[in-house]
Amino acid sequence: MSPRASRDFAGTLIRRGDRAYDSARAAAVWNGLKPERFPEAIVQAASERDVAEALSYARSEGFRISMRSGGHNWSGSQLRDGSLLIDLSGLRRCSVDPGSATAAVGPAVTGEDLVKALAPYDLAFPVGHCPSIAVGGFLLSGGLGWNSRAWGPSCADVLEFQAVTADGRTVTCSETENPDLFWAARGAGPGFFAVVTRFRLRLHPLPGAVMATSLTFPLAATGPVAAWAEQVAHELPVNVETALVLTASGEPTATAPPGPRIRVGMTAFAATREEALAALSSAESCPFAGSTVLRQEPEPTSFTRLHLGVGAAWSSVHRYAADTLWSEESYETQLNRMADAVAHAPSGKSLVLAPVEPVSEDPALLRNMAFSPLGESYLVCYAIWDDPAADAANAQWLRDTMASADPPGHGGHYVAETDLEADASRARRSYAPADWDRLQELKAAWDPENVFHSYLAP
Repeated sequence: MSPRASRDFAGTLIRRGDRAYDSARAAAVWNGLKPERFPEAIVQAASERDVAEALSYARSEGFRISMRSGGHNWSGSQLRDGSLLIDLSGLRRCSVDPGSATAAVGPAVTGEDLVKALAPYDLAFPVGHCPSIAVGGFLLSGGLGWNSRAWGPSCADVLEFQAVTADGRTVTCSETENPDLFWAARGAGPGFFAVVTRFRLRLHPLPGAVMATSLTFPLAATGPVAAWAEQVAHELPVNVETALVLTASGEPTATAPPGPRIRVGMTAFAATREEALAALSSAESCPFAGSTVLRQEPEPTSFTRLHLGVGAAWSSVHRYAADTLWSEESYETQLNRMADAVAHAPSGKSLVLAPVEPVSEDPALLRNMAFSPLGESYLVCYAIWDDPAADAANAQWLRDTMASADPPGHGGHYVAETDLEADASRARRSYAPADWDRLQELKAAWDPENVFHSYLAP
């Protein structure tokens, strides 16, 4: 059967059983670990019109709908049995208006694409830390991007978007037009109940100087290092991003054998080199500096170079599982709980990332959105491995490690990276209770026939 036999798609319709199906299904997940879930059909959209056509086709066939932009969702929630997957990865148009400091972007535009498009105009956006993350899923989930402690969650800079709703209508959404759908889109993540085909973004002046520094210690120093870093981070200007990383392995150095590590990294996004160096001076006064196993002195960088470093470390050939935790407890407490688990991880590639104050606490930057920070501390645990035979061991390690970090099981989550299949409450606990209730009400109003898949669950 021809891929286009049933509908007039500018893109491609691939049905399960077609020759191209297996590669299209695999490509829909960036992660090397592909969930064993199988859509009945995949539409690779070539235009915004294809999206409305795909919805019409899904209704005629009785399919429910899922979507992907870049495929970075760790749970692979875009793959659903018996569904129609709308693959938006072809919608990568990006148009910059330097006069208004705005950009119109398709959902598949990646952070790397956007940085490159904005550079000639000395403009910037809080793109995702990994260069291949597409803006679609990233913005729908809230978006914890570069310099978000100063600029806020990335979705705060969404001024307007165009979407196709469950009944096939194309609507524009903003604070004044369809404001309820606009609120939901800024944080609902993989449970959003429309297909966004275009965003209009507010841009920021490009920082005049970006500088980074880091200190790496043996994992045994986790407690005091985390306590120091948390205190210092909260005292630093909001344009400094501080992150602690527990790694399961580390290369030997002149002062230490190979072994697990804790690293404190600081990146300043400043107007001048002098301002950036002053902001990073706290690293030089670290009381434990004499016990470092590795030290990176402050050096100039850029969004492009930051992306290059992350991109080199995070390959799509690896197999990944991830989970998140917002907690009212300190970083010292949380990371101490996880240190032993990291030291004994089944894969030496696995790690825990704990950005201190990962997003602005300014209420003005958190208004009118479904996303909200849900605790005083935040971390993401990543199981990273290569051998398919080790899938079960690494998945279990992740769940055991996250359980050790949250013994009562009361913590919150960030919907973009949480393990949605860990328990049935994961999605609900990614939102403030009132926001969760409002999302359910809006889902019922905008998608009364439940055309769009909701959050993945066990």
